[in-house]
Amino acid sequence: MRAMRERLKARLAEVAGRMRSERGQNTVEYLMMLAVIVGVILVIGKMFKPQISGIFNQIMGMISGAASTVGSG
Repeated sequence: MRAMRERLKARLAEVAGRMRSERGQNTVEYLMMLAVIVGVILVIGKMFKPQISGIFNQIMGMISGAASTVGSG
């Protein structure tokens, strides 16, 4: 009975050690996924930078045009 209790204690300590190490592993995995997502966003932003600038300028022109017609109407 005593030997079985000692084995159970050892097994519980082993499981608890694994759980602690898995928490750190999960954190690293989440950080790696976040780094990949940020990298993908940066690459996409770099690829579409000319189009984004054009769209932004077009929107600014539309806002300016709409603002100038508000007072004259």
